[in-house]
Amino acid sequence: MNVWLQITDTAGAVLVFLGAAICLLGVVGMLKLPDVLSRSHAATKPQTLGLLLVLAGVALRLRSGMDLATLALIGFFQLMTGPVAAHLVARSAYRTGQIERGELLFDDLDAQLTEPGPDPGGEPEPGGGSGRGQGS
Repeated sequence: MNVWLQITDTAGAVLVFLGAAICLLGVVGMLKLPDVLSRSHAATKPQTLGLLLVLAGVALRLRSGMDLATLALIGFFQLMTGPVAAHLVARSAYRTGQIERGELLFDDLDAQLTEPGPDPGGEPEPGGGSGRGQGS
C-alpha cells in the first residue's frame, strides 16, 4: 500500500472521530442546556461542524468522483437546512412565549411584534385636508 494512501486513510479516520465527538458534544448540550435558544444553538453549531468533519473524513477514504459529489451535496444541504430549521424553532418558541424575554441581551423582534401596523382606513394627509384638492 502506498504511503500517501495510508496517510489519507489515517487523516480520514481522525476526521471521522473528531466529527463524531463534536456531534456527541452537541447532543450533550441539547440534553443539559436549560432553555430553547441554548438548545437550538447546541442542535445546529456542533452538529453542522461535526457532520462536515465526518463528511471530509469519509471523502478522504472513498476518493471517487461520484462519492465526492454526493458528499458535497450532503454537506451543502446540511448547511442550508440545519440553521434555518433551528431559527424557525427559536422564532416559534419566542412567539409562543416560551422564552424569558428578560434574560435576552437584545430583543430586536419585540419592536417588530409590538409596532402598530398601518391603519386600514387610511391616515389623514399631513396637511390635514381631505385629499380632494384645495378648493373643495
